[in-house]
Amino acid sequence: MRKLTGTIVAALMTFAGVGAVASTPAQAATGVEYVALGDSYASGVGAAPYDSSSGDCLRSPNNYPHLWAATHSAYTLTDATCSGATIADVENGQLSALSSSTGLVSVTVGGNDAQFATVLEACLSQSDSYCETATSWMSYYATHEMVTDLTGLYNDIHTRAPKALVLDFGYPELLSMTGTCNVIDLDSAKRTAMNGLADALAEGTLAASTAAGVYYIDMRSQFSGHGACGSDPWINGVDLSETTASFHPNATGYEQGYAAKFSATWS
Repeated sequence: MRKLTGTIVAALMTFAGVGAVASTPAQAATGVEYVALGDSYASGVGAAPYDSSSGDCLRSPNNYPHLWAATHSAYTLTDATCSGATIADVENGQLSALSSSTGLVSVTVGGNDAQFATVLEACLSQSDSYCETATSWMSYYATHEMVTDLTGLYNDIHTRAPKALVLDFGYPELLSMTGTCNVIDLDSAKRTAMNGLADALAEGTLAASTAAGVYYIDMRSQFSGHGACGSDPWINGVDLSETTASFHPNATGYEQGYAAKFSATWS
């Protein structure tokens, strides 16, 4: 029988107000249904090639759901992730993959609701003050309205998959504070502002997860020292050959960052 780590057991007991046995989801020896939900950070953008059948969703066999499932044969993966997905897109287009027999759900979402791409464009092309204003506005959203939106999504996941353990994998800070970016450099003010948005997303996601009984997995420490523009990046910088990959994890980021954290959390 697969077991939660002690930290997760304690967290689930706090959320559910029940004992350890009751808080552990169905864990059959084989055939546990695992459903992956979320946006480009879940679908594997930045770690091509992509499954041609996924179209614009850009699902990669190198995404963290596939990497984790490949080493956990007791689980059968349904990958519903899609690049560009918002919270509403997951709500309306991905939750149909869930069922009463789903035992495990992973999700990464919220960055597009916080206008991730628009903020990046502003910081890459505009002044420091413009970048700081853009990240501040979206950070406010992440710690306020997004909390309500995510809580509603989590509750709907629980309704559709009442037996499932739900794990929300957050976003890392994007940039190393030292090192030179390719194509365009970013000064320390812009790097601080962009990383600040990741911090706000973490704060908001943690608040929603706590409210809804979902286990939030903070990815910032896992990626520490491996931001874009650093000496050992697990996140792509500006990629002119594949612009959608910019500031998304590379193959190492999905493997050593997300999938390794997943295995350390649930094994």
